[in-house]
Amino acid sequence: MVIERFLSGPQAVLERYNERGRMLPDGLIYIDSWLDEAGSVCFQLMETSDRALLAEWSSKWDDLVAIEIVPVYRSAEFWATYSTTSQF
Repeated sequence: MVIERFLSGPQAVLERYNERGRMLPDGLIYIDSWLDEAGSVCFQLMETSDRALLAEWSSKWDDLVAIEIVPVYRSAEFWATYSTTSQF
């Protein structure tokens, strides 16, 4: 999950997206995104087996957006590998 906080509002982000697209490297897949009501935070779900691709992609946006990357897993995947000895 990618959490983007727009540093100067959404306009500059929209302009770059319209000019250049998402600029995703091969192997990084965009799934969907959601914005908060104010249009200042975007939540993007992406998929990759190579975390370095997220760093490559985010470097193309980090002048406009503060980016936080949170690895997430499908519930079934998590619970299938969760050890009963693990603590939350």
